[in-house]
Amino acid sequence: MRSSLVPLGPPVSQDRVITSFPKCYTPAACLQLREHFHGQVSIACQRRSTGTVGLRLSKVVVVGDLYVGKTSLIRRFCRNVFDRNYKATIGVDFEIERFEVAGIPYSLQIWDTAGQEKFKCIASAYYRGAQVIITTFDLTDLQTLDHTRQWLEDALQENEPGTCFLFLVGTKKDLLSGAACEQVEVEAVRLANEMEAEYWGECEGVLQPRGCPGL
Repeated sequence: MRSSLVPLGPPVSQDRVITSFPKCYTPAACLQLREHFHGQVSIACQRRSTGTVGLRLSKVVVVGDLYVGKTSLIRRFCRNVFDRNYKATIGVDFEIERFEVAGIPYSLQIWDTAGQEKFKCIASAYYRGAQVIITTFDLTDLQTLDHTRQWLEDALQENEPGTCFLFLVGTKKDLLSGAACEQVEVEAVRLANEMEAEYWGECEGVLQPRGCPGL
């Protein structure tokens, strides 16, 4: 399909061209198991009848406790860099990442929010209008998993019900042994199902669709 379309804007890097759904982390943690876009989506893209002119933009907010790895995850995704010594985010920060989805230019505005309680009143203002909410926790600290319920509740309060896609991401998978990680992820998947969210694991800032190499 992509070869028959004329790009609407400047080209994006090859790893940002999406022509099918990425493989799920695990079927138990996935809300959809489709491998291809819905037929109506493909037809709309071919006809350029996407209901928008120019770039389409979606807002993503990343929430979670202090030092769970929100900034590391975002920087790895957007800039392909990893640093174990990021300073705590003050208030909010954001990145914009460009994609081509089924031949249509598409951008994500990714908001990195502070995990400190004193910045919650500032960060909460940036939850509004989100299409995606990513709640993060540290796989080595189960308390941070328990706190994801409150983070999600706070973010959802600023948005209309049913308007956001929800994800739960476990970070620092590389710091756990395989057996310990599997045990924690059983609880994480259970909580993700309760939240009606999709679960993913992260290793050194990279989301892992099939687990972390070497574990």
